[in-house]
Amino acid sequence: MYAYAPGDSGYDEEIAGFQTGFTVRPARVVAATGPDDVRAAVRYAAGHGLPVTVQSTGHGLGGPVDGGLLITTRRMAEVVIDPVARTARVAAGARWGEVVKAAAPHGLAPLNGSSPGVGVVGYLLGGGLGILGRTYGWAADHVRSLDLVTADGALRHVTRTSEPELYGALLGGGHGLGVVTAVEVDLVPVARLYGGSLAFDGAVVDPAELLRAYVRWARDLPNALTSSLAALVYPDLPVLPPHLRGRYVLSVRVAFTGDAGDTAGGERLVAPLRAVGPALSDSLRELPYAESHTIHSDPDFPHAYWGDGILLDAADEDALTRVLELTGPGAGRMAVVQLNHLGGALAAGGPGAVPYREAAWLVRALYPLDADGPAPVRELHARVEEALAPRTLGRAVNFAFGDGERREGLYDPETRKRLAAVKSELDPANLFGVR
Repeated sequence: MYAYAPGDSGYDEEIAGFQTGFTVRPARVVAATGPDDVRAAVRYAAGHGLPVTVQSTGHGLGGPVDGGLLITTRRMAEVVIDPVARTARVAAGARWGEVVKAAAPHGLAPLNGSSPGVGVVGYLLGGGLGILGRTYGWAADHVRSLDLVTADGALRHVTRTSEPELYGALLGGGHGLGVVTAVEVDLVPVARLYGGSLAFDGAVVDPAELLRAYVRWARDLPNALTSSLAALVYPDLPVLPPHLRGRYVLSVRVAFTGDAGDTAGGERLVAPLRAVGPALSDSLRELPYAESHTIHSDPDFPHAYWGDGILLDAADEDALTRVLELTGPGAGRMAVVQLNHLGGALAAGGPGAVPYREAAWLVRALYPLDADGPAPVRELHARVEEALAPRTLGRAVNFAFGDGERREGLYDPETRKRLAAVKSELDPANLFGVR
């Protein structure tokens, strides 16, 4: 265990995370190297009246950081693959890229998201929308067990049969119920897939036409194909490839499992999109699952951002076109908007607390922050929310970046009631805060 207080050498480095837009100053930091360190930290916090927050990679803000105790888990990064059982046991600080790498030699894959740098545990506790989501459903529904340190400092092994209420509450609603030190998750037999990105220049192909074509194309897709449409104006910076600098780019991202990659089947499925207009770039191909991160090519460097996710019951093409107008070249600031096609296996029931499973679409909006801070992007996002309000079911837990104090819409009333009951029993003093 390593412990830090403000002013100590190493304190600033320990609290640093992927999200750099919000300054946090915990009163104490415990860099855990194992479950015993976590138990000791929780007991210390409870005895001194300090709220507890956990950080693995720091992509989001997990709870009441300032003045409290922050437990960092990045040193707990062990990944163990059982190729016979098709499972991975993953410690709290491991990232999805490490699980993908460990599973690949066995022809297996985890149900990870688009970025290999995201932490496994936080992703699962928020539900876990993966790049194969329509095929296999929410990643949280494929968790076999969790090791959890609760507010009393006890380490519990939680399964669907041992503690069904707690198990269900953790998966989709697990923030604020304790500190997960390890999970065991299912792996799926996917070694290769057909995928990549088909990008268009918004000055050449009409963005509204492309959006409408994408929404209509997605209606009849098989569950074996998961996709999204992203739109952003790239800054004119020399570090970017010349074909992207200063352009308004709209990209359709595709992951199709088919049979052994099924390149021909994938090519047939994407043909209508290629017919929309000339592509700025086209990386669609058969690829090993270990290269699946190239489908989205998410940024891998820490930066400042604010964002949110809006779950929709249906796609209103006029409203979505309005979102592109609000966040496109006329926005006056950079905005990254992504429309995720849901449904398929994501709509199936499960043991966890993942809300709004009936959602057909997810709009993810992410705004890089500048010297003006979050106020201008909040104002812009309020107009995005207004445009989508008639079709909105709620907000997506894993994509509520930088706005931890805003909880409305994260869960439907019944799920919120269920989570509150578990919370009141497990953490009556609210040591871990409320999500």
